[in-house]
Amino acid sequence: MITTEIRPPAVAGMFYEREPVKLKKTIDEFLKNVKPPKISGEIIGLVSPHAGYFYSGKTAAYGYKLIENKNYDTVIVISPSHYEYFRGVSIYNGSAYQTPLGIVEIDHELREQLKDYNSILEISKRGHGREHALEVQLPFLQVVLNQFKLLPIVMGDQSKDFVFALAEILAEILKNKNILMVASSDLSHYYSHDVANSLDSRIEKLINNYDDDSLIDELEEEKVQACGGGPIVTVMRASKILGANKSKVLYRNDSSEASGDKHQVVGYLSAAFYKEI
Repeated sequence: MITTEIRPPAVAGMFYEREPVKLKKTIDEFLKNVKPPKISGEIIGLVSPHAGYFYSGKTAAYGYKLIENKNYDTVIVISPSHYEYFRGVSIYNGSAYQTPLGIVEIDHELREQLKDYNSILEISKRGHGREHALEVQLPFLQVVLNQFKLLPIVMGDQSKDFVFALAEILAEILKNKNILMVASSDLSHYYSHDVANSLDSRIEKLINNYDDDSLIDELEEEKVQACGGGPIVTVMRASKILGANKSKVLYRNDSSEASGDKHQVVGYLSAAFYKEI
């Protein structure tokens, strides 16, 4: 059921600053201090990490720096569900998401178009309540973009059938629309720096090769790990159908870069899918 409810910030003060001026200053600093590779073309999709900004804010800034001051009518953020398993994909049923930087309105029209499109989609709060992976993308988007609407999607099930179905639905509905897709994902969790680097470098290679088929297969076979692997492949595949012909990892690291602890790390990367000019 569609409601007028505004989803409040769940992890402000934990994953990022609660105070708006400090939050904007933190994001501005990250953006000022990164130099992503030049992308000559139209960016259709991004991959961005979702840990606390202390750990992954720098990596996220590599992607968001590339879209600074660009104009998108709507941003679709696709997130895994960390706290709640359900079969299918949930689009938030309220009117907006809120962060300390303000309210981001839901694209009601796009949601309405998707409402009866496929049985894997549901319009509900499922997966949205405590989910940080979607929320942490929003302050960056609020800083780098002008006005935009949001379509927040949480994947309750990241298996191949749901990933491919969602990619095809989005590619079909987004034709000729001025929209950015963001996949929220971290990589391997709690291995040593060396083991994590070995696992995560494989994902980096598959993304750089724009090989979404092999990536979803290796995720399902547990040869590689990404807690938002489903969103990554969804955005890769949908971007490709929409005309993206290049895929580039902009930066990859792990939590030891911030913490200094190489014994148990979490991996992060930022990537872009784009239509080369």
